[in-house]
Parts: sequence; structure tokens; C-alpha cells
Amino acid sequence: MWFSLARLALKTGGHIYQNRQKTKAAMSDAALFHAERMARGEESYQGKLLEARQADYKDEIVLIIISAPIVVLAWGIFSNDPEMMDKIDLFFHHFGALPIWFQTLWITVVASIFGIKGTQIFRNGGSSKKK
Repeated sequence: MWFSLARLALKTGGHIYQNRQKTKAAMSDAALFHAERMARGEESYQGKLLEARQADYKDEIVLIIISAPIVVLAWGIFSNDPEMMDKIDLFFHHFGALPIWFQTLWITVVASIFGIKGTQIFRNGGSSKKK
């Protein structure tokens, strides 16, 4: 039994290693292709933008901020604490009473961080349907 598990682990590890090597080769080929297109003037340089985006943690921070009210709401519900639920209800009441300009600004900023056109959200009336 242990021998078959070890063989399976080695086979899986070898497969993962091969895939990583293939990925490196493909990325190298893509970088070469991009450099050739830049040399011919067909494309502008975008590598630093992509490299900077990979080391950027603002998406995760915004996701944590957006998820915080959901976590607090779940905690209040599962704790069976009536005082906590009253505070959560008060929070969402005041949160819902924020001015529309602030809501618009917040949605636009969050959408731009995730690469969504925030203006498109309002243009479509808050729905994803195309008009």
C-alpha cells in the first residue's frame, strides 16, 4: 500500500514539475513574441504593468474590507446575541443611509481595482443586462 502511494506521489510530482517547465517555456516564448512585436512597432511595452500587478495586494485588502460586514453579520446571527443583532441592524441602517455620491464613489473605486468599469454598472441601472 505505501509503495503504491509513494509511486503515485512521485508520478504526480513529476507531472507537476513537467507542467511548470512547460509553463516557463510558454512564458519565455510569449515574452520573445512580445519583444519581437515591440521591435516591429506593432505593440507597446506592457511587461512592467503586469509584473507590478502580480505583486499588488490591494485586491485582497479590498476583498477583506468588502467581506467584513458579511462576517460580522454571520457572527451576529450565529452568536444568538440579541444586543449584537441590534447593533448590526443599526449599522446596516446607517450604512444604507449613506449619500448616493459616496455609494457611487465607493462602487467605482472598488470596481476599478478589480478591473470593472464602474460607470458601466450605473449606465446599465445596476444590472448586468445589456440594453
